[in-house]
Amino acid sequence: MIVYDLECEHSHRFEGWFGSAGDYDQQLEKKLLSCPMCGSANVVRRPSAAYVNTGAQQAPVPAQRESAPSTGVDMPPQYANVSPHMVAKLIEHIVKHTEDVGHQFAEEARKIHYKEAPERHIRGTATAQEAESLREEGIEVVSLPLPPQLSDKTH
Repeated sequence: MIVYDLECEHSHRFEGWFGSAGDYDQQLEKKLLSCPMCGSANVVRRPSAAYVNTGAQQAPVPAQRESAPSTGVDMPPQYANVSPHMVAKLIEHIVKHTEDVGHQFAEEARKIHYKEAPERHIRGTATAQEAESLREEGIEVVSLPLPPQLSDKTH
């Protein structure tokens, strides 16, 4: 797993996690990377400090609990090294900018992939088997648990 520091054209910095450097290059080339704050697809990699495993045991650093102001979303203290406030903003952005297709997610994702339905950003529910089947077909999906207060929002 490789973690890169990324930045969009609006100077929003965020992390990207990739299986390999090739995965990063492929996603960048296909314009699959976008800023979680503003949605900009103009993303560049920024220098980051390298991690060196010295083998020494370090005491775990206790996480500071942050609240997510103005969202009312109670998030865990840390999610992929991102503050709870940032995770709440990301989830709100996804909910606001996607169409909820509910339990028809796998079927609708296939229709979009095979150009049987208009291309658009969707969200919904799928079983682990459905998500894996979509991935095997080359349809990229991401599993994201939504807090109950946001999961039933539609637009």
